[in-house]
Amino acid sequence: MDSLITAAARALAAGDPLGALKRVALRDDAPALALRGIAMAQIGDLVRATALLKSAARAFGRKEAVARARCVVAEAEIALVSRDLTWPAKALDAARATLEAHGDRINAAHARNVEVRRLLLIGRLDEAERMLATLDAAPLPPASRAAHELVVAGIAIRRLQTKSAREALTRARHAASEADIPALMAEVERASRLLITPAARLIARGEQRPLLLEEIEALPASGALVVDACRNIVRDARLAVPLATRPVLFALARALGEAWPGDVPRGVLIARAFRGKHADESHRARLRVEIGRLRAEIRTLADVKATKRGFALAPRRACEIAVLVPPVEEQHPAVLAFLADGESWSSSALAIALGASPRTVQRALEQLAAAGKVQSYGRGRARRWMTPPVPGFPTILLLPGALPGD
Repeated sequence: MDSLITAAARALAAGDPLGALKRVALRDDAPALALRGIAMAQIGDLVRATALLKSAARAFGRKEAVARARCVVAEAEIALVSRDLTWPAKALDAARATLEAHGDRINAAHARNVEVRRLLLIGRLDEAERMLATLDAAPLPPASRAAHELVVAGIAIRRLQTKSAREALTRARHAASEADIPALMAEVERASRLLITPAARLIARGEQRPLLLEEIEALPASGALVVDACRNIVRDARLAVPLATRPVLFALARALGEAWPGDVPRGVLIARAFRGKHADESHRARLRVEIGRLRAEIRTLADVKATKRGFALAPRRACEIAVLVPPVEEQHPAVLAFLADGESWSSSALAIALGASPRTVQRALEQLAAAGKVQSYGRGRARRWMTPPVPGFPTILLLPGALPGD
């Protein structure tokens, strides 16, 4: 490898893409194409970066399997950053296996880290943790250690394990400082701000207040019965009852939880659960049926008692009922939660991340666009959707993933 290639690689490792381009911008040999691609990715021109890396992979001969595998790993990372979730994950796995077979532990670890980040993004936390457990980050260089700890923190945050998240972010901050890469240090600080930003509102006894992730984690252990409108579940310290697929039942549970220790009139429950402006006998009959279903679903946590004017929630073990709601309640909150990361998403990638049909996601995007909440650019398959981050929007609790104890 000649001196210019070596100098360009060192510049990229130090987070100086312009310095790398000064050395290899006019060269078209395979190593230069690969370095130019990585430099363009660091600058933010992901389309050009992908094209350069593909050219580099083709330019490397069959005997240069390690170099080609490194190009595949870099291309996979660009696909992840650009939210191209249709990029073939098997190609990344094969590249990682090639790097491990040839003793390139650092790049193999980076490939595994990219795989884990993809799993984390789409909410497959158990798989991400299992894959992460096979990686020893101690011998990695500082930049790779920082990236590894960011993933550890991301999983902990999604599981509402704030102590573990804080420890991982501290390790990430030290590694990023050792690497002395400004972009990496900024990424760590952005992740750290999640722990000091209100992630939900608590409604209890008619009063509201914002909650940090640490306070949300401690809520079930406080002895309260929590009606969680971020995850659409009802839970206490021992048990969680998911109602995400039963929106009518959850609407009733939330209305009863917000009114506790009082009751809720039948007309109000009908309006909240069935969107009915005028209650007739059919609505009241349906309400009785749905109340019976709710009573059966949450019977181990609470009872739903009839009163003279409506219904009231009566917890069995808990001494308090608290309702957890997003700080900002919007239409299609899960879609907005993904778009709030500031990246541009295709509707197909959103469908994969949300586990929903592409048509369902497309309808949600069209409704949000009509309301001025999101914007798109491009046409056809190249169409991308994005929105600036919404201050105070719960980008953590609305993303898919398991809760503590699940």
